Amino acid sequence: MKPALAILYVDNHLLALAKPAGLPTVPDASGDASLYDLARAWVRAEFAKPGEAFLGIVHRLDRPVSGVVLFARTSKAAARLSAQFRERRARKTYWGVGEGERTGSGVVEQWLAKDEAKNRVQAFASERAGAQHARTVWTALERGAGRTLYRFEPETGRPHQLRLAAVALGTPLCGDLKYGARGALPDRSLALHARSLIVAHPTRAQEVVLEAAAPALAVWDFATCRAGGTA
Repeated sequence: MKPALAILYVDNHLLALAKPAGLPTVPDASGDASLYDLARAWVRAEFAKPGEAFLGIVHRLDRPVSGVVLFARTSKAAARLSAQFRERRARKTYWGVGEGERTGSGVVEQWLAKDEAKNRVQAFASERAGAQHARTVWTALERGAGRTLYRFEPETGRPHQLRLAAVALGTPLCGDLKYGARGALPDRSLALHARSLIVAHPTRAQEVVLEAAAPALAVWDFATCRAGGTA
């Protein structure tokens, strides 16, 4: 059964969706249906488009991660949105739940090197040949029951950046077996959620603010999440 699409925003240039954990953003080697495939089929049906509907990929989330995903519905929007992500003008906020309790706020700076064959990233505390600089602003929003709800604001966009930031804070993300979590979550997801995305509209002088509710899993049972929270 195909998952139902959760539409966050749509106009002539944009389509924003809430991606569930476990669904790939784009087609991958698994051959499973992707958010991109489902979204393009929805556009074709919703707007009676003949043939294949255009849908531009401007960013993506890892398969086990949930939250806001934005597609472009025109080539002009795709080019302008891609530039915003490339130039770090798109503002992204994530929620994450770490194993262990922590308070405070700060910045995690690391140098990350990815092993493509193993799909694993190694973090270093100082500059290293072949590693990319990563910077993440973090705030502990709530804690309890041996867990901490974080707000993460990545200032760079490196593979597994937020997962390694949580490890650096001594609280690996719940469900993240690859980076030290004690156990898996029921749906095999990571407790990492793309809570909000703010971009400049590609054709109008306005900001587009997109938000997705946290998943309905016990690991996300914090007052902030239940109330909708603040990004």
